[in-house]
This record gives sequence, structure tokens and C-alpha cells, in this order.
Amino acid sequence: MAEKPSEEPRPESAAPSDDAWEQFLRDSEAGVPASAPKEPSARARMVTERLRALDEAQAAAAGRKGRRFGRSRPVAPARPEGWRTGPAWREMDGRASRRRTVWSVVGVLTAAALAVVAVNPSAALSWLPGGLGGGGADASGASASGVEASGVDASPLAPETARPTGAPGEAEGIPTRERPFTGSPAARWEAGADAIRLPRAKAVNGVPAARIEEALRGTKEFLAAANLDPAVLKGGEPVKALALVDPLEADYLADLRAAVRRPTEDNDPVSAFTRFDPEKVDLVGDVRVRGRMTVAPDTAAEGRALITADYTFVYGVARVGGDETTRVIVRRVLQVDAADPSRHQGTEGRLWIRDLASEIGNDDCREGDGLINPSFFSDLLSASPQAGETRDPYDRSTGVSREDECGVVSRT
Repeated sequence: MAEKPSEEPRPESAAPSDDAWEQFLRDSEAGVPASAPKEPSARARMVTERLRALDEAQAAAAGRKGRRFGRSRPVAPARPEGWRTGPAWREMDGRASRRRTVWSVVGVLTAAALAVVAVNPSAALSWLPGGLGGGGADASGASASGVEASGVDASPLAPETARPTGAPGEAEGIPTRERPFTGSPAARWEAGADAIRLPRAKAVNGVPAARIEEALRGTKEFLAAANLDPAVLKGGEPVKALALVDPLEADYLADLRAAVRRPTEDNDPVSAFTRFDPEKVDLVGDVRVRGRMTVAPDTAAEGRALITADYTFVYGVARVGGDETTRVIVRRVLQVDAADPSRHQGTEGRLWIRDLASEIGNDDCREGDGLINPSFFSDLLSASPQAGETRDPYDRSTGVSREDECGVVSRT
């Protein structure tokens, strides 16, 4: 909510009141010119203009509808002169107020870079354009939290059945085109749509089991179409995902279509769909996925249940024409209504999306271009310092933030 404009008295440049003019006329007739309104100074006029502009901006913000943006970038530990803070995160809503959080990644890479340079300079150089270090090997030369020295991932983690109690442990190594998940907890995550498991369907709050199962399957299809479809990941239109949205949600569906075709700051498609610029980045490796789906009764209405899907997607990305490789971490929390069709209106085979909130780790916090723009190691040298809260993009132990912000990620 926009702050209430200040009610402090305005500077002397404010227009004189009717009472002031009447007093001036009386004093003039009496030969007392002291009360005459004064011509405002140039500085006073400037101050007044600024206050007026601020009031207008606050009023516009209070009445603005649509997406709110959140961002964030990682806080780096102490580092030598010349290094910058890094990769951003941002929060977004693809529904309701459309929250999203974005984290940039420059600071995160800083700590890793310093460690790699000290231990293995050639591996550090492999991050730079052209792979000056001869690139492809794991920086540590040894196993790194789920990645064997040979580059083969260790056995995947068991599926997530409840919210974790904390963030996953740290991992060693830096990503390469051949092994983009080296140094990431996602090295032990499952890949692709198979990682999106459905709970057993049963009747909930008067909603038949068959309707629950239909909504669960539709929720999985939407997540896969929005975050795993190769055409969408390369910046294409999310045709399959859009086709799953209930046409009775006409305003929301119109917003989604407009966001894809004409992205704006207030309506950016990355709040709902994962999209990159294929002219700038290559997607390398598979997409790692971890999360869970739950069903609960809607306490506000009989005959309605709420499906909540909370999933994190990790993408390996490399700079086009080079060996530099990094990761982007996208968390989506999607809420879908499942209703008894005999009591509530809805289109068969379509999804009624109640809410979609997102966090994006390692995006440059740019608003309105419709794409996720990751930062790479070489970007550190020219990146501007970033402010904001530090987040671990792999920490699934807490809910998605509902604030508008851009901060710093602690790792990628």
C-alpha cells in the first residue's frame, strides 16, 4: 500500500488562500504592505514541484492494479577490492497481486570464485568466456555433494513428502556445460515431469475422488507445460499451459495472454512461465525438480478443495558461444481449486487457478522484458552493488515471500 502523503505544511510557494488575499487588500488600503503575498523563490518552486510529483506518484501507486515485483540478490562474504555483490532473486505473483521474488547471483558466485581460484585456477578460468582453463572438469576434482568424481550423479533423494526443516547442505565444485549441477543440491534431485508426483486421490470436503484426481493431473500438466516445455523455455508462447486455464477466468487468462505477447513491468510472463532468451543462453542438461503436492478442504465452502503444488525447478544455463555455465532456480507455488461440479461452476478438464506465487533465483531483476536473464561469473567484474535481503534459493523450509523485493542469493 502506498504511504499516505505527508500532511506537513507546504513551503511558501503554495498558492495564497482567499483569507490571505482579503487581509492583503485590507492592509493595502491601510497603507500596510507587510502582509502582501510574496513571489516564491526558485528553490521554493522546485520543492513544491517535487512534493506535487511525489503526491501524484503515490496516488498512482495506490490505484495501480496488476503484478507486484519482488527481487533479491545474494550477499557475498568479505572479498577483495573490486568484487561486487551478485545474482538477484525476485518474487512474483502470476495470480491475484502476482507476487514474484527475484534474486541476482553475483555475490553468490563471488565466494565460490575466490575458493576456486585458490584451489584450482585453471578451473576458475574455465568459467570465463572461451573456457581459458580448458574447461569441463569439476573444479574440486573430487565428488561434490551428490556428484561423483566421474561426473555421474549419485542416487536421487527420496521424494519430498513434507516441508523440509532447513536448507540443504553446501556442495563443492562449479558448474560446466557437461555437468551443470556440480556444486548444487539439485545434483541429487530427480529430473523432469516424473519428479512431480501426485498424491493418492480421495474424496475431500464433498468433492468426489474422480474430480480430485482430474484436478491433480491438470495441476501437474500445467507445471510441466509452464516450466519444462522446451519451446516455452526458449521463449515461446506457453500454448499448452494457457489451454489448461478455465476460460471462465476470463480476466486472468487475458492477463496471461497479454503478458506473453506484450510484456510490461506490471504484467511479466515470467511470473507464471519460465522463459529464456535463446540468443543469449543455452539450456544445458536436464531440469532438476523437487517439491510436493497436497490436497486440503476449502474451509470457506462445502464441495470445494484446494490443491497446493510447491515445486522448485533448477536449470543449467550456459552463455551462447562460450563455456561459462551457471544455474537458475525457480520456485512456483500454485494453488488450484477442485470443486464438486454439481455445486460450483467450472469448465470440465480445465483448471481454476486461485493463486500463483514465484521466486526466481539468479535473474538480473530486469522488469518487463518477459525473460529470465541470468548472471555469469564474468559479469561479476562489472556488476553494480546490490542491496536487499539475502536468500538461499534452495531453502524450501519456508513459504514463498509475499513482499515486493529484489535481493541477493547466497548460492546458485
